[in-house]
Amino acid sequence: MSLRGSLFVKDPHTRARNAAEKRFRAYGMTAIVLAILALIWLLISIFSAGTPAFRQTFLTYPVTLDAAVIDTDGDRDPAKLQKVTTITYGKLLARALEAEIAAQGIDAGMKSKDIAKMISEESAATLRNLVLENTDLIGQTVPFTALASGRIDGYYKGRVTMESAARDKNTSPEALVLADKLKVAGVLDQAFNWGFFTAPDASDKRPEAAGLGVAILGSLMMMAVVLVLSLPLGVAASIYLEEFAPKNRWTDLIEVNISNLAAVPSIVYGILGLAIFINFAGLPQSAPIVGGLVLTLMTLPRIIIPTRASLKAVPPSIRDAALGVGASKLQTVFHHVLPLAAPGILTGMIIGLAQALGETAPLLLIGMVAFVRDYPQGLFDPAAALPVQVYNWTTRGDPGFVERASGAIIVLLVFLILMNAVAIYLRRKFERRW
Repeated sequence: MSLRGSLFVKDPHTRARNAAEKRFRAYGMTAIVLAILALIWLLISIFSAGTPAFRQTFLTYPVTLDAAVIDTDGDRDPAKLQKVTTITYGKLLARALEAEIAAQGIDAGMKSKDIAKMISEESAATLRNLVLENTDLIGQTVPFTALASGRIDGYYKGRVTMESAARDKNTSPEALVLADKLKVAGVLDQAFNWGFFTAPDASDKRPEAAGLGVAILGSLMMMAVVLVLSLPLGVAASIYLEEFAPKNRWTDLIEVNISNLAAVPSIVYGILGLAIFINFAGLPQSAPIVGGLVLTLMTLPRIIIPTRASLKAVPPSIRDAALGVGASKLQTVFHHVLPLAAPGILTGMIIGLAQALGETAPLLLIGMVAFVRDYPQGLFDPAAALPVQVYNWTTRGDPGFVERASGAIIVLLVFLILMNAVAIYLRRKFERRW
């Protein structure tokens, strides 16, 4: 019996088709592997550069708050104490460090001004604030933890070497040798850098003191504005368009424009916000209220589209059953359709907020790139934002700020991962299948 034309024998056409299918699977698997490798490489580069930002070098030693220097009149007058500058406190810190070096029996082999460079300039301001908050400390010797300078901190993080220190006017090989001796003596140590999450930004000369406190607070304020405005507006617009609006050319035009707005570059929203909210309405630049309004405009289409898809996914039989037992159109939507669509709506909302959290271009145009040291007390006070802070730090020359920028990216990624995890959890918890 001949097997010509048998189903058990592969003809040339079948063999070619099977080979093409294998090639396609190989291409797809190769693409997935390359994408995973690129993601791993990206994460490794970010974490290797950013994890040192979560540790900081400190100097802990006793400091004598000499009353003859701080409070010459001895009356503890707050007005007079306010006039004592950080330069004076910096000299006290440097003098105390020299005394501690001598007490530890360490041969510094450096001049006093070079020893003073090992202490961050931010520490003088910290000590001054401590004294102003508690004037009873004047005249006492108190233990104090000072930030080490950016060069000393960079030495223990691999950014500064003996060779580079020899060419750096802000440090020297002798200072690095002294730092090693202080570390052995227990005066210098590294610890977790809580200030990275709570401290405000710092000047270009103090990368070791720069933190994300103002940026995190500003981002949270903006996200609160976006949530309060975009959720009710986006859901209401979606319900109207999907359940109540007549199907005609006007609603078709609105739907097309909503889809187009979702694809508009974010910088266009920044230009719109600059023109409307700042130039026309007169709202202050770099304020969370303006950033929130701009991000709301950008987020609305990204909430409306998934919300309409969630409403559309509810089976028509639910609507027909509710109407059949006498429910009104409004009752059908709010008592039956909307609760069933809630998981998709919440997922779209959280993903929209996550995308807004990572936007930079529109915030740059409304002035949120400004250097802000004070924590915002309200929505109209100047503030920063996490993605803008990353951009700001990458434009500065000191390598310490590049480390801070990578650390800020890690913090931003953690926020985004948490928000997406919440979206997945809500969808799986409340999702119903028909």
